Amino acid sequence: MLLRKVASSILLVLASAAPPAGAAPAVPVSAPAPAPEQAADTPLTVFPYTPGLDVTAMDRSAKPCEDFYQYTCGGWRKNNPIPADQASWSVYGKLSQDNQRYLWGILADLAKAPPARTAPQALIGDYFAACMDEGAVEAAGVQPLAPWLGQVAALTSRAQLPTLVARLQQGLGARGFFFGFGSQPDYADSSQVIAGLDAGGLGLPDRDYYLKDDARSQTLRTQYRAHVQQVFELLGDAPAVAAKEAATVLAMETELARHSFTRVERRDPHKQFNPYDRAGLAKLTPRFDWTPFLATTGIAGYDKFNVAQPLFFKALDAQLATAPLADVRTYLRWHVAHAQAPYLTRAFVDANFDFYSKTLRGVPTLQPRWKRCVALVDDQLGEALGQEFVARTFSPELKAKTLHMTRQIEDAMEKDIQSLDWMDALTKVRALEKLHAIVNKIGYPDRWRDYSSIRIERGDFAGNVARAGRFESARQVAKIGKPLDRSEWGMTPPTVNAYFDAQFNDINFPAGVLQPPLYDPKMDAAPGYGNTGGTIGHELTHGFDDEGRQFDAHGNLKDWWTPGSAKAFTERAQCVIDQYAQYTVIDDIKINSKLTAGEDIADLGGLMLAWVAWKAELAGKPAKDADGLTPEQRFFVGYAQWACEDERPENKRLNATTDPHSPGQYRVNGLMVNMPEFQQAFSCKAGDPMVSAKPCRVW
Repeated sequence: MLLRKVASSILLVLASAAPPAGAAPAVPVSAPAPAPEQAADTPLTVFPYTPGLDVTAMDRSAKPCEDFYQYTCGGWRKNNPIPADQASWSVYGKLSQDNQRYLWGILADLAKAPPARTAPQALIGDYFAACMDEGAVEAAGVQPLAPWLGQVAALTSRAQLPTLVARLQQGLGARGFFFGFGSQPDYADSSQVIAGLDAGGLGLPDRDYYLKDDARSQTLRTQYRAHVQQVFELLGDAPAVAAKEAATVLAMETELARHSFTRVERRDPHKQFNPYDRAGLAKLTPRFDWTPFLATTGIAGYDKFNVAQPLFFKALDAQLATAPLADVRTYLRWHVAHAQAPYLTRAFVDANFDFYSKTLRGVPTLQPRWKRCVALVDDQLGEALGQEFVARTFSPELKAKTLHMTRQIEDAMEKDIQSLDWMDALTKVRALEKLHAIVNKIGYPDRWRDYSSIRIERGDFAGNVARAGRFESARQVAKIGKPLDRSEWGMTPPTVNAYFDAQFNDINFPAGVLQPPLYDPKMDAAPGYGNTGGTIGHELTHGFDDEGRQFDAHGNLKDWWTPGSAKAFTERAQCVIDQYAQYTVIDDIKINSKLTAGEDIADLGGLMLAWVAWKAELAGKPAKDADGLTPEQRFFVGYAQWACEDERPENKRLNATTDPHSPGQYRVNGLMVNMPEFQQAFSCKAGDPMVSAKPCRVW
């Protein structure tokens, strides 16, 4: 796997998996639509059209200067209850599900093995057919685990552990075996790919779940231990034995968590930039022999590493030296089963769902199998599937329009940089150099990935998952020691998301996110620039947020700021941090604004850039009122409606710990209080909730 990419996306987790998130005359809100899951049980052959500005999503009884989010999204929340198989629901999540249903139709046809299938079509069609064959999965039972559990059982000395860990990591493609290992661009020279090591080995979502002492955290740990015990029982262990094994797993993982970075610490690239050679690795972990590990991984003799968390590895070395081998085997058995549980019998799938979705996120119902299978094809064979999606949904004209808007946003950023009164001339030169070096990737890769070496069998679902996982592990390891391929994408074309990568210095917009209602070519420019333009500006601003600004035009971790400009940036960023720290997620939980700072800064900068670009697009041409809204009002409503969402309480609590994005409500209202253009558009006055007495502005 690509171990460490300094990348930021508009969303962290889509709703299909977890998340993200003067009044006009009253207009009646349409009657509630049927629950999305009731209308989504058939594949799509044609995309359902939702306009880029949806007046039925609004609540015009709300006052925009008091709560703009309710004004723009109140109707949407009323009409779109969270589906039973989702932790949250949103405009992004709805489009993601529409994309999935469309892909379902493609895959179902290809799974019938029509004679005219191309090789990539046969690959994804046969994979999908095997995934959907639940009878064969049930018949296989736990046999897919046997080779891995056999290797764990054969561990009889600590000297064998490095080889075993390497085999498990490469074979199962998981970070669950003590630590993560993979390829990454060199922080010092991003043109080269090196080996990277990072903390890992946890079964709970974050270190804090192990270390917090509040009642809820203690309850979740008890529930987690019960889940681990249940999985050991599914492996055939007696309840009393399984209970002891679960306690062992929790104790070992707690020790790993104790020495892992917090989420905020992980946002500091300088903390994670720690170059090591083989001799340095040996000193860091004198009792864990890297020679057999690297030989098994396939890079024997390689000598350049980045260790993201050295203190973690030092503590891990001490733990592995003292833990009884029986405990180590227990820990590894659990992580083998945990990594493979979604691909096994219904008993394993249900156990995995009950804890990770129902308990942690509050999801009542397991997703139907077709959704899980489509997601797996996209995850493991995504560019083969992406070819089919792009051929049907993404025209050259759409790509050209998106690129045109992107260049306008970049022009707006250039003018903004040149006009800043807090940035000195030398820093401006370097900022413009970085801006001009950014690469825009729109829709899909220039070169499709070749999956032909993967063996896919229609009757061997778990085997297909394992072989595709090994393919990806080998592909990542093969990059080590070679020049960085800057043409590579980190998301598949059907993905409803976008991201900026600081080490690649590029912004990436998959075809999946450039569909209505997020990008609606039928709609007038105002909501389109508010929505898609705001997203483009968001990703562009990530290159200059509190994390992205630490990388230069070539993607190297390098300080190109003069002290005075850096100080001025930090002061402006702190304004945003202080603002979002006041917002409540749920109960008494506030936004961890040090964690969300990059996304909050990008939201604010992105909307401001989109406004400037939209005005440039108009270039003095008249724009018309529509739907009882002025063009300026349509711009802001168009922006806000991408963030319409609802979320289960459990998921809000989890995301408050793990998600670097603020809830949708604050990704809208938190911007409007800082936007004089918004306040003018809606005739807001001083003292209104959507008017800040101390507005923040970074970019």
